[in-house]
Amino acid sequence: MSKQHILAIPYPAQGHVIPLMELSQCLANHGFKVTFVNTEHNHKRVMNALADESHISRDHIHLVSIPDGLEPLEDRNELGRLSEAMQRVMPGKLEELIEKINQGEGQKITCVIADQISGWILEVAEKMKIRRVAFYPAAAAVLALKLSIPKLIHEGIINNDGTAPKGQMFQLAPNMPIMKTEHLVWSCIGDLTTQKIIFQAMVRNNKATLAADWVLCNSAYDLEPAAFTLAPEILPIGPLLASNRLGNSAGCFWPQDFTCLNWLDQQPPCSVIYVAFGSFTVFDQTQFQELALALELSKRPFLWVVRPDTTEKTCNLYPEGYQDRVASRGLIVGWAPQQKVLAHPSIACFLSHCGWNSTIEGISNGVPFLCWPYFADQLLNESYICDVWKVGLKFNKNESGIITQGELMYKLDQLLGDVGFKARASKLKELAMTSVKEGGQSNKTFKNFIEWMKS
Repeated sequence: MSKQHILAIPYPAQGHVIPLMELSQCLANHGFKVTFVNTEHNHKRVMNALADESHISRDHIHLVSIPDGLEPLEDRNELGRLSEAMQRVMPGKLEELIEKINQGEGQKITCVIADQISGWILEVAEKMKIRRVAFYPAAAAVLALKLSIPKLIHEGIINNDGTAPKGQMFQLAPNMPIMKTEHLVWSCIGDLTTQKIIFQAMVRNNKATLAADWVLCNSAYDLEPAAFTLAPEILPIGPLLASNRLGNSAGCFWPQDFTCLNWLDQQPPCSVIYVAFGSFTVFDQTQFQELALALELSKRPFLWVVRPDTTEKTCNLYPEGYQDRVASRGLIVGWAPQQKVLAHPSIACFLSHCGWNSTIEGISNGVPFLCWPYFADQLLNESYICDVWKVGLKFNKNESGIITQGELMYKLDQLLGDVGFKARASKLKELAMTSVKEGGQSNKTFKNFIEWMKS
């Protein structure tokens, strides 16, 4: 029998590319051929960052690209415009790509694995009569929330356009995070126009998702039992981590600075504060400097990831003389091999934006959190970390909306001074990692999925 040929397409954001690339690597290890489709913009970034090409099995994974509908210099962080452009241009380009592959010498596409938030991909696959799988790279609770939109409208919690008639708190099911209407995933992205565009896309995606052959999620049943019980059509296959297959993660948009691992080797066990805010978070100068000074005053070793675009201005970021003063115990890098960093025994805690990849990577290594969410699903993830799992702490902002150095120091001391956080984090790690081992729920789901793919 000829090999199955899978087309995998992530939503064009860093937190979506990495987990789908990880799933693709797992499938490649089972002998499947995968064509991985990025947007042209992200394809260039991934290829530039992939100077070490051994991170991807090139025999089985072929990286290709299609345009996203925006001009090269347009801002892809404006998610409303990006979504509209993608919806307009990419379905036609995807059809052309599939037809080109199917008319070539190699194997025809037998299955499409699409990021759930790009339902149009599933629609193209359905139109072309190709088997289709929706992959959700974030928490099952967030997907359960989206699938509950009709119920939320019926109960008057939200209007037909996703806006909330009044601010209130609600819970989809017992033992799930308590949600605030102002923190609904579509209410935390851009301005009101963007929010309405994103909400309408979610409603459309739900229809395509429920018509897919499988709905897979990068989570584990024991991390979110209430969410998986509420929405049994969502099947867990996570945590998807490169370390599970003894490999390296791939799909980064920035080159990873591996020298930080040597630096961590020089630090005492459980001593380092790891600070990283993902690929979207942007700080104003005041907030950036408060964080910088708190790390200095903490008198603890720290590893801080500062992307080139972390702040709105790029010169004089740090307080005067700062980098010289902290050089003996602080390391600042542009992008880190995060899964390897969090697995390092010197890490004491993770000051994080609470993106789902960061959340699941921290959990899988038994690391407690200080939570600094920025937008989208990160507020719900913060609720999981602090309220449900109790493995981290939230910050309080002052009247100007700033998290002060005093607040940062206070919460850092509280987290590291209470052994309960580390103990609960270690138990959570065990739950997460058991799920992907032989006999675990995620392992069973993945095996069943492989069997279906081969059928």
